[in-house]
Amino acid sequence: MEMRDSLPSRLASAPFTFDLARAEGIPPSRLRRRDVVHVGRGLYRPWDWDFDLEAAARALSEVSPGAWISHVTAARLRCQLLPPWLADSTELHLSKPKRLPPARRTGVLGHTVLAEEDEIETVDGIRLSTRSRTWLDLARRLPLKDLVCMGDQIIRIPRLEFEGRTEPFDTLHGLRSLVLRHPNLQGVVRAREALDLMRVGADSAPETMLRLAMVDAGLPEPDLQLTLRSGDPSSPSADLGYRARRLAIQYDGDHHLDEAQIFSDKRRDKAFEAAGWIVLTVKKDDLADGFEGAVTRIKRARRMAQLDHPHAAGFADG
Repeated sequence: MEMRDSLPSRLASAPFTFDLARAEGIPPSRLRRRDVVHVGRGLYRPWDWDFDLEAAARALSEVSPGAWISHVTAARLRCQLLPPWLADSTELHLSKPKRLPPARRTGVLGHTVLAEEDEIETVDGIRLSTRSRTWLDLARRLPLKDLVCMGDQIIRIPRLEFEGRTEPFDTLHGLRSLVLRHPNLQGVVRAREALDLMRVGADSAPETMLRLAMVDAGLPEPDLQLTLRSGDPSSPSADLGYRARRLAIQYDGDHHLDEAQIFSDKRRDKAFEAAGWIVLTVKKDDLADGFEGAVTRIKRARRMAQLDHPHAAGFADG
């Protein structure tokens, strides 16, 4: 068979398997040349390849029958919320059932785990853990608050106009059932703690972090996605707040700097203020001190709201 000087474009741009090379007509001797790196059993990459997580995971999945991409790798492929120190991780995690030999490949973090079939799925040709199972796998590694943030995003109700779906990825009940399946899994205690802190309604990690900071500071737990007019789907809403105190709290992240969004935010806030509410805006800069300054402002606003509406609070929120 004639040796080719250059690899076919399909092999020159991403990791590839031995079987794929053979299908492209590449002889084994060609794979021993310097422009090809032998990553591990049945797996190769071009020497000048710029790392791409999805391409690496795809190739690893193809040469690992019975195994699946998991942990941080699965979370990154799904764009699940991760703390900043893991958000750009190039780690490659591969999980296998106990009946298969452990994964031993250079640059691959192998796990031998117990998992049910409905905890694994195939997405765009890559076999990987579901979002919920990924959350559980990361319970051992993530700090509690980051685990709550990831969980809140799994159970949040999506908006059809933005995401094309109306159902959450999972529910609190579903996650509790998953945790009950694996009582001996490392990290399961932290997963149970996270479940007790998770709430439906946080649209972003900072909203979750703000809520947790408020509760840690002794404030009553706020309502989430608090509408100005209950039962009215067209009513403006606040990210967090206290209806009894008529206090609306908005977290404005980077996307709120858009001109159209600024106009929408002003109109939203004026609607609350016209109805006699206090509107408090928390911004990205407040993250720097763990929302300590924001919590102080919220406590002050609650006192002001109580003075303005001395009979409104009652026993509703302490």
